[in-house]
Amino acid sequence: MSGRRLTDHPAPAGTNSLWDWTRDRDPLRVTFNLLMLLVVRYSPSLRLKIFALRGMGVKVGRQVSMALDATVDIFYPELITIGDNTIVGYNATILAHEYLIDRKRTGPVAIGKNVLIGANSTVLAGVTIGDGACVSAGSLVNEDVPPGAFVGGVPARIIERQR
Repeated sequence: MSGRRLTDHPAPAGTNSLWDWTRDRDPLRVTFNLLMLLVVRYSPSLRLKIFALRGMGVKVGRQVSMALDATVDIFYPELITIGDNTIVGYNATILAHEYLIDRKRTGPVAIGKNVLIGANSTVLAGVTIGDGACVSAGSLVNEDVPPGAFVGGVPARIIERQR
């Protein structure tokens, strides 16, 4: 597994980076994204969830399934791509940013086709998950996952290759 593709953005002196989020994110757009995320998290309709994700700017393939409480980044949803026939499990989180004390990091997240992301997993900014990969429930994906790999743990490590 390899590292992440991240871009650093320094915070203004004397404040943590989260206090500065309105400098490059439109608060109205973030509010809209939050409302769409409520649809994604709680609607029983998978078609409606895909519509809401696309409205947020997420690039979503065909027949993507987002389980109850699944969450995508509300600040940078346009950096997320989810491939065809992928399942994002219950309470899973996909982030495209990290707010740190002295800086913010952003990075694209690319999730391939036919991927399973298990319940309660977190995918961090700058990560690519290859086609056909499986992420075990409760995992923290902080590095790229090769196609066909089965990964799990905190942090996620390869358990098995090419299933």
